[in-house]
Amino acid sequence: MSEQLKHTKLVVLGGGLSGVGAAILAKAKGLDVFLSDRDLLSPNSRDALASHNIPFEEGDHTMETILQATEVVKSPGIPPTAPVVEELTKRGIPVISEIEFAARYTNAKTICVTGSNGKTTTCSLIYHILKSAGLNVGLAGNVGTSFAQQVAEEDHDFYVLELSSFQLEGMTQFKADYAVMLNITADHMDRYEHNIQNYVDAKMRILNNQTEQDSFIYWSNDPLITREIEKLKPNSQLIPFAQAKAEGICAYQEDAHIYIHANNTKFRMKQDQLALQGTHNLYNSLAAGLVSKLLDISDDALRQSLTDFKGVPHRLEKVASVRGALYINDSKATNVNSCWYALQSIKSKVVLILGGTDKGNDYSEIEQLVKEKVRALIFLGVDNKPLHKYFDDKVSLIYDVSSMEDAVEMAYELAEKGDTVLLSPCCASFDLFRNYEDRGEQFKEYVRRL
Repeated sequence: MSEQLKHTKLVVLGGGLSGVGAAILAKAKGLDVFLSDRDLLSPNSRDALASHNIPFEEGDHTMETILQATEVVKSPGIPPTAPVVEELTKRGIPVISEIEFAARYTNAKTICVTGSNGKTTTCSLIYHILKSAGLNVGLAGNVGTSFAQQVAEEDHDFYVLELSSFQLEGMTQFKADYAVMLNITADHMDRYEHNIQNYVDAKMRILNNQTEQDSFIYWSNDPLITREIEKLKPNSQLIPFAQAKAEGICAYQEDAHIYIHANNTKFRMKQDQLALQGTHNLYNSLAAGLVSKLLDISDDALRQSLTDFKGVPHRLEKVASVRGALYINDSKATNVNSCWYALQSIKSKVVLILGGTDKGNDYSEIEQLVKEKVRALIFLGVDNKPLHKYFDDKVSLIYDVSSMEDAVEMAYELAEKGDTVLLSPCCASFDLFRNYEDRGEQFKEYVRRL
């Protein structure tokens, strides 16, 4: 295989973290590699490619060069319908993901987490538990640094990989040793032809190539997941978790405790000792606990890590209290279900900041919570028409802003003592911000200036 790969002319499409990482790994393995990005690269990407002597182009795709590839690694943000990808597919040139490519060059065990919500928190928690227990572990995929670059420059025994549906689309030979499916709710419908089954099919690719030696950890209360399991009949060991104890459930909550049964062990812990609170975080903690016990992490080490985990930036992150109102940064809530969890966890009246790039959202999921809890809506986006269409007759106070500074100032004017100002946008950030991190950092900065 390695001899064959050395004759590969590899083209990498996209110059973000995953693309640059794939190019660095290809170069390290002696492949003939070229990177192409239709947009301009960041200074960091440019410097990384130059320092590794990797040829690249930016601002356009030179099709003549790209079509000479024997294989292409595509960044997850580039859809299969992009003209360059369609042309490669038409010519029979394989197009794979960075994850698929990097996995060829490591024998490390992979713990792969997907789901519509909770991926980053669960991955970060698993990584924290394993690292605290002394395992040699890397964190990659949709979180941390590039998987491929870590394989090129580091040598881990385990990788915790956050996998989006976009990344799973490019999997063929890749196998997750431990696959975790947290939930499936409608997301990225613009990418999946507004057909949720297309999205579900992409998510369920996390089961690809698993054998009876591998584990599939999943939320058994999710009807879409359980339906797909019945349909696909996976080979892997099925390890379900749920909110309540039931026949066959391996992790659950009961009598103010969490219980985890795996590897012929029984773990018990008071629920109020968990660092992560809230219903959605209960599921994240149960999933992480199951992975940990399957990897023989001791009860004491697991309990300590579940207690002292610091959480993830931009996910229900408390920023400050100003004039009696609490400001919460939930910028990572890029879909409606994430916003639902945020609203559900808040007991006070809410000034809610929504908006961004709408991905074909169905806002009916949060309608009841908005009616019950939201004092005012602030729409922060270039095009707020979908939000107005849905909410104009449901909330009396609605305001449009076009910058985070204006959003925070408007929230300050509207919030009353005891309220919560919540940035939980339901939408992608790319209309006004570089990414959800940029959006969240701006929110925190302007709140601190109040």
